[in-house]
Amino acid sequence: MNVRQLEVPLRVPELGPQLGKLVVGTGRAPGGFRLDSVRYRLVSRILEAAGEARRLAARGERPAAVAAVGRTSWLEAWEDAAAGVSEALIQQVDAHLAAEAVSVGMPRRLGRRIQLDPAEKRAITARLGSAGAGLVPVLDDLERCGELAVRATPAERPAVEAWQDTLKTAARRLEAAWLELEDAVEGEVARWRQTADEIARWRRPFWPVLVVGVATLTLAVWLGLVFGGHLAPPAWFVRVWQALP
Repeated sequence: MNVRQLEVPLRVPELGPQLGKLVVGTGRAPGGFRLDSVRYRLVSRILEAAGEARRLAARGERPAAVAAVGRTSWLEAWEDAAAGVSEALIQQVDAHLAAEAVSVGMPRRLGRRIQLDPAEKRAITARLGSAGAGLVPVLDDLERCGELAVRATPAERPAVEAWQDTLKTAARRLEAAWLELEDAVEGEVARWRQTADEIARWRRPFWPVLVVGVATLTLAVWLGLVFGGHLAPPAWFVRVWQALP
């Protein structure tokens, strides 16, 4: 008897309904950002992976089918989405801070110092990426269930059903991670908006003007006293004066 005849058919469930707002959108623009393009790519990758898994399962390539919608596929799709959002946010924050610095006449040297440094950029990326923390345990479960489902016999049908249920759970958890990501973007924008407001309140220090003014006034008074005959000019001043054409 063919071994495949002893295996439970490996059917990949429809994941679109489980992805929920990842498919239809949330209608939000967190912090003024439109994230639809990133969301579309994320949904497309998951649905394409599910379609590839169905194709492989129909050809009897069960291990490859399970791998197509396995932990790596989900995690890479999420990490790419989070990285795309992080990159767009960092660019926007840098541009906003630079524009505020220019608008208040901040010197370029000081303006460059308020731009995001590599450590701050990594921190933003880490905070946004952490929105997917709840997805990881489900993907670990998916990995374990997939290993059991690959060779499940009719007596082990619950193993395939557990794998299918875990796939649906992963889709729901991905939707939840996306909602958390939107909230995280909102928080980051609020955080850096405060920094931009502080830059907008910056004013050029007055003390250099005061120092120069006092020094100029002191010199003018001293020269007036010298030329008026009230003070004897120092020797160096006489030599400089005589050397003038």
